[in-house]
Amino acid sequence: MTYKVKVENVSKVYDLNRKRKDRLLSLLSFGLYSKERPYYALRNISFEVEEGDSVGIVGLNGSGKTTLSDLLGEVTQPTTGNITIRGKSSLIAINAGLNQELTGEENIRMKCLMYGMSEAEIDEKFDQIVEFSELEEFIDQPIKTYSSGMKSRLGFAISAHSDPDVLIVDEALSVGDDTFASKSGEMIKEFQAKGKTIFFVSHSAKQVGKMCNKAIWLHYGEMVKFGACVPVANEYARFVDKYVAMTKMEQMNYKKEMLQKQKDRSKDYTIEKEKPNVLNVVTGLGLTGAFIVAMLFQLNVI
Repeated sequence: MTYKVKVENVSKVYDLNRKRKDRLLSLLSFGLYSKERPYYALRNISFEVEEGDSVGIVGLNGSGKTTLSDLLGEVTQPTTGNITIRGKSSLIAINAGLNQELTGEENIRMKCLMYGMSEAEIDEKFDQIVEFSELEEFIDQPIKTYSSGMKSRLGFAISAHSDPDVLIVDEALSVGDDTFASKSGEMIKEFQAKGKTIFFVSHSAKQVGKMCNKAIWLHYGEMVKFGACVPVANEYARFVDKYVAMTKMEQMNYKKEMLQKQKDRSKDYTIEKEKPNVLNVVTGLGLTGAFIVAMLFQLNVI
């Protein structure tokens, strides 16, 4: 079979520099001035998934699960590497793509348009989406008044009815009541029966073992294992048992050690970065000067 999703040497790097002044100076100087503190959220991830596969993504908090699901859902782009998806992907996560100021109805229409649905298709499926979400009484209220469970239900209902080729479920079923989780699970089974490709992000190896045929184990930004679900999920479960058996102090020290290794790996990124091109720097400085002059005119200083 040919692949449905192909991830090739993908890394995602974030700049941990939070000072607004330094970010602005770096932008205006085209990289000549930089106080970046790069951080590898994911590093050199590669795998292929076939049509009809259900892939569990497991790992501790901070392992990179949500970063990977955002990349697969095309919410963000990789810093390096390539992701090829043959078809339309849809990410189901709490708050994913929801506008807090808009009502439930407005969010349904906005997200469906983003998925490429026509106005006629949205009108046809609107009542089904509302009914599935069980939010009839609240559909005219702003999303910011919803609980986490309500947002999750709305997001799942919208994405599930957009008929995606690739569905990414990021912890969305862990929030809310058991009845809705059961109903959502049944819909996922229907997608599986139709041969849809599904990524299921979870902390629970047991849950992944029930719903998936393949699994990815992420650990502090790197992929430990990828393959048949049961062996990977079992190995991850054994690791979790050992981790849980640690004392709070041992767990804290382990996290510090892993985070330090992640930071040490991130140092290589500054070496890999391309040095500023002289022409780009001169152009950047010229544009910066023009920007400053324009601002001074705006403020009536000159």
